[in-house]
Amino acid sequence: MIGIFDSGIGGLTVVKAFRELVAEYSLLYFGDTARMPYGTKSSETLLRYARQNTEWLLAHGAQMIVVACNSASAAATVQLRKAFPDVPFFGVVTPAVEAAIAATKNGRIGLVGTRATVASGMYESYAEKLSGGKAKVVSVACPLLVPLVEEGWLDSGETKRIIRKYVHPLRAKGVDTLVLGCTHYPLLKSLFQQKIGNGVALVDSAEAQAASVAHFLNNHPEWEKKLSKKKKDAFYVSDLTPQFQKTALRLLGESVTLHKVDFGK
Repeated sequence: MIGIFDSGIGGLTVVKAFRELVAEYSLLYFGDTARMPYGTKSSETLLRYARQNTEWLLAHGAQMIVVACNSASAAATVQLRKAFPDVPFFGVVTPAVEAAIAATKNGRIGLVGTRATVASGMYESYAEKLSGGKAKVVSVACPLLVPLVEEGWLDSGETKRIIRKYVHPLRAKGVDTLVLGCTHYPLLKSLFQQKIGNGVALVDSAEAQAASVAHFLNNHPEWEKKLSKKKKDAFYVSDLTPQFQKTALRLLGESVTLHKVDFGK
């Protein structure tokens, strides 16, 4: 079983991408809706949450872990691999950066993400490393967007104006590629495209992450054989919210049964 964790609703974009690329495998999803947003938390807190989420997923049958949340991925993936050396972990930063480098023509890549993701500097350092210094990342923190998505304000005038303000400095820098560096942001993809311009390529970090897992499974048959084939995906959250169901129906085309998990604080 493939375990996936995220801070909340946004991780459903990863579930959708997985169902399109690796549909034959069972998914165990945990959305930490009670402790979201992750993007405002310290790296120490993110690491603690990530360890708790990982331990829970492994205890409930997951054999590999997808750290869907960009903030948690930037803060914790390296440490998680050290703490659980026998478990394959899939972060989001490297596949998203690889996709952006492949897409850019002028070497100027924009990143929109949470404060935690932008503050980590990982997108910048990975782009520098993977491109041999040819690609540069211009980052903008977008702290207002996750709460808007969690509230279902996906096409409101307020959301449109906020996105326009966030992407303005990226347009001024002449980026030709924009990384949606948060699982929540693909739900706003059309708005980002409108405000950044049709000439700018968008990189959906959820799609890039799913593609990296598909590539791993294609090249590691020993792991592919261990995974359970499609049964019914299981969805767990730390707080039951009506909006989660609405977003699931919108993204996945079906209602999902939610089970509550209580980690405390």
